[in-house]
Amino acid sequence: MRVDSLLETIPPLMVYLTVGIVIGLESLGIPLPGEIVLVSAALLSSRHELDVSPLGIAVAGSAGAIIGDSIGYAIGRRSGTALFARLGRRFPKHFGPANVAFAESVFRRWGVLAVFFGRFIALLRIFAGPLAGALNMHYPRFLVANALGGIFWAGGTTMAVYYLGVIAETWLSRFSWIGLIVAAVAGLTVGFLVKRK
Repeated sequence: MRVDSLLETIPPLMVYLTVGIVIGLESLGIPLPGEIVLVSAALLSSRHELDVSPLGIAVAGSAGAIIGDSIGYAIGRRSGTALFARLGRRFPKHFGPANVAFAESVFRRWGVLAVFFGRFIALLRIFAGPLAGALNMHYPRFLVANALGGIFWAGGTTMAVYYLGVIAETWLSRFSWIGLIVAAVAGLTVGFLVKRK
């Protein structure tokens, strides 16, 4: 079942909870399709016949990102880099040595900026919380970067997708009338030419 089909079948409150939980678990370090769920829910909110609020989606996504990263930070702080060795054996595609080494080098070089901008990059989004904790990043600095990144990512993505969906729906509704008129004129023209020949 596709994500958007699933989200259409559940009540709005469950849509918000699903967005928050999936993004939270992804931010915690579990490889889930958080961005796909966010984009699907935001697009769903642009359909006005459904009672899903884009603001609700943005808040749920931001909260999931901030809470998930904070829990991931605590787990990384407690378990250290041994956590990534265990995860690498279980999820080699996401937590393989090359991916962990890349993420560590980015975090050591860029610190707080890596947390903020990591929210916008799939691989770093999974690593941000646990890796910041494992590398003993100062928590208040991490929290500020994490919160700002989560709000900008979830809020910005939701609003961009929502407004693009509204514009597309408006354009397509106009296009349907234009298409109908063009088809009618073409049909009449072909009918006239056929009758004349």
